[in-house]
Amino acid sequence: MTTPPPTAELSADEARRIALRAQGFLGAPDRRAGVRGVLRHLGAVQLDTISVLARSHELIPYARLGAVGRPAVEQAYWTEGHSFEYWSHAACILPIEEWPHFAFRRRAYRARPQWHHDLPDGAYDTVIAQLRAEGPLTATELGGAKNGGEWWDWSASKVAVERALMHGEVVCTERRGWKRVYDLAERAIPDRLLHDTLDDRECLRRLVRLAGVALGVGTRADIADYHRLKGEQFDTVVADSGLVPVTVEGWAKPAWADPEALATAPRGRHRTTLLSPFDSLIWERARTERIFGFTHRLEAYVPKPKRIHGYFAMPLLSGGRLLGRVDPAREGRTLVARQASLESAKAVEPMARALREAAEWVGCDTVRIERVEPPALAAPLTAALS
Repeated sequence: MTTPPPTAELSADEARRIALRAQGFLGAPDRRAGVRGVLRHLGAVQLDTISVLARSHELIPYARLGAVGRPAVEQAYWTEGHSFEYWSHAACILPIEEWPHFAFRRRAYRARPQWHHDLPDGAYDTVIAQLRAEGPLTATELGGAKNGGEWWDWSASKVAVERALMHGEVVCTERRGWKRVYDLAERAIPDRLLHDTLDDRECLRRLVRLAGVALGVGTRADIADYHRLKGEQFDTVVADSGLVPVTVEGWAKPAWADPEALATAPRGRHRTTLLSPFDSLIWERARTERIFGFTHRLEAYVPKPKRIHGYFAMPLLSGGRLLGRVDPAREGRTLVARQASLESAKAVEPMARALREAAEWVGCDTVRIERVEPPALAAPLTAALS
């Protein structure tokens, strides 16, 4: 791909601030738009099964808006037909308006020759008929999610409904007790959006544009990764996406930016908060290192003896920088920092503030520190908390 001449040259600091503003961490948040506004602004909110402080999709609006009530977060996502769940960066909550733009992925799934699970004859039609007759149902209500073996040993009804979800005949409209609730697309998607008429190019163009706006500035890999597109797919549409080529100090590869992000200098108040490892600000690890000089890895799936920072270490964002991380847990009404890792003494006060706010948000009234790295900062952090 031949990249056009850049329209702007950005310093590393300018790129970092543009990224923070684009992700909702710099400037006054739009509280009137609330959680739904965060979802529309980001374009995708990742879901994950891990729940320590809270589930990741709850942590995303909390990090940007502050202490939004957790029931209000769920209600904002899953009521009044504002969103649906589908495969984007991973399993994500997506604005309902983007349904037509995932037609390219639904078509790809329908054309897929190989699947990890066999589908017995008649199982697909049976699930569709049951949903049509009974309304929205979980896999358990459809006949059971598993056959009784390992976690991947899905029942025929689970295989069928997940296949229908990928094809677009069925939609996940909410999570109930962390179980997907399935409904027919013809009921769940508004008539004006219920179509697959956009060709692949138009779908890709839209998703590249959305990703560029949500990131502010990014490389080919950054922008493609946002909705898990292939680099070649990015290449075919970036020239028509509305994004403009730029160069960024210290970035070895070409970049593109949202022209509106370049129109005004990012100013305003920085958030001080703990971030989910699945937050779109940091979910692409190479980008996080490039922008913040901060190496972060989710260690939940790393054997415990080999963990460096902890099971669900949450980076600390303050003043537009990543200053450390903490591995939290909850014991009754106590928020436990199993390990707080601080980059320097400058992180002590922000970490204490972030821990106090997080504790209050999840209904804890005390914070206990178990371990601090470096150990010399343990006493100052404990004092700052008190």
